[in-house]
Amino acid sequence: MSQTTAVRHPEAPQGSSARPAKPPPSPLLVIGLLGAVVVTVLAGWTIDFSLAPVVEQWPMLTMILEEVVHPEWEEITDPSSRLWVALKETAAIAVIATFVGSLIALAVALLGSKVSAPPAVYRVTKSVMSVIRSLPDMAYALVFVAVVTGPLPGILALTLFNIGIVAKLTAESIDAVDPGPLEALDAAGATGWQRARVAIVPAVLPNYASYVLYVFEINIRASVVLGAVGAGGVGQLIMLYFNRADYPRLAAVVIVIFVVVIAIDLLSQVLRRRLV
Repeated sequence: MSQTTAVRHPEAPQGSSARPAKPPPSPLLVIGLLGAVVVTVLAGWTIDFSLAPVVEQWPMLTMILEEVVHPEWEEITDPSSRLWVALKETAAIAVIATFVGSLIALAVALLGSKVSAPPAVYRVTKSVMSVIRSLPDMAYALVFVAVVTGPLPGILALTLFNIGIVAKLTAESIDAVDPGPLEALDAAGATGWQRARVAIVPAVLPNYASYVLYVFEINIRASVVLGAVGAGGVGQLIMLYFNRADYPRLAAVVIVIFVVVIAIDLLSQVLRRRLV
């Protein structure tokens, strides 16, 4: 059985078991918190932030919520419903974008690491990777929607987005590869391709597979949002039901998306824990 021994403060009277006084908060911490509050207030003031519209529209919001809590279950139970057709398209967009984007990202990562590429190539590739990551997937989708239709804009947008993420993470893993095998290959006169194939790729493969699963999770969520701007998938169905004010069917779509995303998230976590 454990026993707790009280520590006596040096200035406490003899026989007292008072704890040491708690140190005051750091002045830097106080200034930082005050600064954050001031910046937040200024940001709200800049955009005239107010919750008044929510209060004014509360009756309409209540009416919508009353319909949302009664979802159209037939939309879920009927395998031939629009929901399942759109969900299959969303899954297809995510799978294709993950496969193509991750494959290209592996090659880009090899060019974007100082371990596997010459300094000039490494610097140029790092700059290109930064440019690709500077735009969100939604921005890419808006660009592609302007020139092509159907699910292709979503696939192209997510592919570019995946290249940015997977290439960066994989390049960082390549930078951390054990130099021992590489030095042995260099001493044996191996080419750059042989170094990558024999030592680098096998060493980063578990991490790379983990990153691929990670972006697949993101793609499922993102493809739902991208559909709202016309990039295909279940997002387009959401906008259709929303514009028609068909909230029971909209609620059914949201329920299925929630379940699917949670299931993929849990499955991906289990697989990634086994890989890394």
